Amino acid sequence: MLRQMAEARGWGGDELADITGFARQHLSSVMSGKTGVSPDMAVALAAAFGNTPAEWLRWNAEHQLSMVSVDPAEVEARAELYDLAPVRDMQKRGWIKETKTFEELEAELTRFYGGSPRNGVTFPVSALKSDPLATLTPAEKAWCFRARQGAERSVHVAVFDPTRLDAAEKKLRQLAAYPKEIERLPETLAYYGIRFVVVELIPDAKIDGAAFWIGDSPVIAISARWDRIDAVWFTIMHEFMHIKNGDAVSFDVNLVRDSDHGIIIATSDNAAEQRANEQAADVLVPVSELDSFIKRQSPRYAAERIIQFANRIKMHPGVIVGQLQHRCELKYSAHRDFLVKVRNIVTDVALTDGWGRTIGN
Repeated sequence: MLRQMAEARGWGGDELADITGFARQHLSSVMSGKTGVSPDMAVALAAAFGNTPAEWLRWNAEHQLSMVSVDPAEVEARAELYDLAPVRDMQKRGWIKETKTFEELEAELTRFYGGSPRNGVTFPVSALKSDPLATLTPAEKAWCFRARQGAERSVHVAVFDPTRLDAAEKKLRQLAAYPKEIERLPETLAYYGIRFVVVELIPDAKIDGAAFWIGDSPVIAISARWDRIDAVWFTIMHEFMHIKNGDAVSFDVNLVRDSDHGIIIATSDNAAEQRANEQAADVLVPVSELDSFIKRQSPRYAAERIIQFANRIKMHPGVIVGQLQHRCELKYSAHRDFLVKVRNIVTDVALTDGWGRTIGN
């Protein structure tokens, strides 16, 4: 455009340089496509040829765009993958490999999910018509698939027999009474044919636990995001109840949440979830016993009274404190010494992904 317009005026390089104030070499470089038109030059050329600076800048941009080697379709597809999966967090955790090309990235995600997320990921649950992943964030979906990968490595479990679940429930309750006993949880669940895995959350995920099936083998997965004996054991028993009830799959987001009164159990409009909530709470601390204790002690809950109650019903006092917080009978700051940590105990013995451990790929 610059060459043609200069020739139409009968201007050579020297004349154009004199008129615009730009060096002839610089103008020649623009004409050869080696240098772009700057805003200053656009103003000078517009004044010389009687058009607008915006036209020169637009022509310059169109020329530069004609020279690019970027494939916009590939960039768009890559952006789609980053929308559908927490790619960087998955790479940091070793769930997928670091990649250089789009093709490599899509191949890694396809391996992880069992299909490209661009086509929609489906958790392998044939019994359900609705999508159990529908309401989950990309980070939470990734957690679910990682939990399944871990569970698939739990091969040393007995054949599952639903008639033994009552006995399993009693045994789990006995373990919940003592913090150290949680180290026996994986072998206990395996004895009753239930796979168990602990997967640390990645950012933007709030899943507490999940219950699902691999063939005829049930799975309990937890994130242990609340390192308190009450929260961990409630999550375990909640997922156990899903299995006992024959529920096909449950991904429990914000099952246990923070409040002014501490950790509380979320209520649910879903009948299966609410049933599992009520059953888990009742197994750990029988509702009738807790109601009676509250009636006798409210609003003052002395530590020695909680310990006496715990000894009588054979349950750890921290689990009782957790349920009292849920009932808004205790505030967050009350009796926190009872809320012992158990995460390190269980992750030392369970198949674990996170906190420096990995289940591999």
